[in-house]
Amino acid sequence: MDGQERARREEFLKTQEPLRRNAFRIIKAMLDWCNQTPGSKHFVDEMLHSIFFLGKVNNAPYTPESIVGNEEILDNLKEKYPGPFKFYSTQLPRRSPFSCVMDMVVMHNGQEKEDQIKQTLKDLINGLEERFLVSSTICVSQKSNNSVRHYGVSMSTSGPNPGKIVIAASCFSRWDDYVAGAVMTYYPDKVKKSYFDGTIKIPNNVRCQAFNLREGDAMPPCRSCGNLFGLHTTETRQWPYGNCAEAESLSELLKKEEEVKNQARPTSPTCTPENTQKAKESALKQLQNVLNMVRFKTWDKDFYNPKTE
Repeated sequence: MDGQERARREEFLKTQEPLRRNAFRIIKAMLDWCNQTPGSKHFVDEMLHSIFFLGKVNNAPYTPESIVGNEEILDNLKEKYPGPFKFYSTQLPRRSPFSCVMDMVVMHNGQEKEDQIKQTLKDLINGLEERFLVSSTICVSQKSNNSVRHYGVSMSTSGPNPGKIVIAASCFSRWDDYVAGAVMTYYPDKVKKSYFDGTIKIPNNVRCQAFNLREGDAMPPCRSCGNLFGLHTTETRQWPYGNCAEAESLSELLKKEEEVKNQARPTSPTCTPENTQKAKESALKQLQNVLNMVRFKTWDKDFYNPKTE
């Protein structure tokens, strides 16, 4: 390696260091919340696995040991949370790390404390560097004004490949089948499938509002969310389908609110069981391709299950 190439490589590695620093700060915050929130250990467990996986597939790979750094904390984590260390190189996460952080904060504060939840996440984010492991938006969905709030955050992945992996994993293992079907209508690109349309229409009286986590401002749905969920928007910008906070938030709503789910069901004649299966097989094939691209060739076809209390 010549001097110029070495200098370029060193400069590139510096740009990746925020992943390690952010991971350590997030882990410490989650351990603190876990100590104050009974029944929340599984959020820490799942978050660790997701972070370790993203460290492994990062352009500059990081091991769990290099992410945690501190030997005392590392030994403690290995003892209390052995699963993430054992499975980060063979199983896929069901969601991105910040989704676990959000669930912890919701449990810690109570789902009705919306402003407090947003402020807690904002305070955490303001101590983190941009890009790595940090969600930019949160979404709140409600059946009606006084009903339970269902939260979601945008993908806290960096770069197109990790995003594609976690979006597909969420479709297969975590999201409500209607949300998964809508996302798979376009996955992995921003092009609608000719043979399958699983998009849905959320009723107009359902609240689905996204907010910028750093600034706190309300945000309109992007064009992708308009296409997926029938949300009214004048935005023209398209994010990768499934990347936005609306996907997770509406998924949680549809899992709990049967009446809303019935009203939102996909109506396209192409949304048949056969075509749904074909879209799933296509998404699985694309997922496998992306895993090969990031040199993750040890997937055992399982998605990580965190240890419960």
